[in-house]
Amino acid sequence: MKTLSHSLEDYLALRRALGFKMNDAQRLLSRFLVFLEQQGSAHITSELALQWATQSPTTSPAEGARRLTLVRGFARFRAAIDPQTQIPAIGLLSARPPSVSG
Repeated sequence: MKTLSHSLEDYLALRRALGFKMNDAQRLLSRFLVFLEQQGSAHITSELALQWATQSPTTSPAEGARRLTLVRGFARFRAAIDPQTQIPAIGLLSARPPSVSG
């Protein structure tokens, strides 16, 4: 089976062939793979994707949701060759901060 790094290269190449720039996605998804390695995981899981997307206290809700969306797209691609891949559900993170009632 291909490594996550090789799968990321293939995913980015495919998306670029479809006309997407993918520069920001490459940077962020590469960081996600480093995070997975640090966690000792060879597979994408929803739990680790959520942890990575929200790990920084300075990350805005919109940025966390965007990061999770990038992982979701890559996870869909990866799931075709790795049945242990989990695709994070839509709606795990909201792009808007929680409203304050008062």
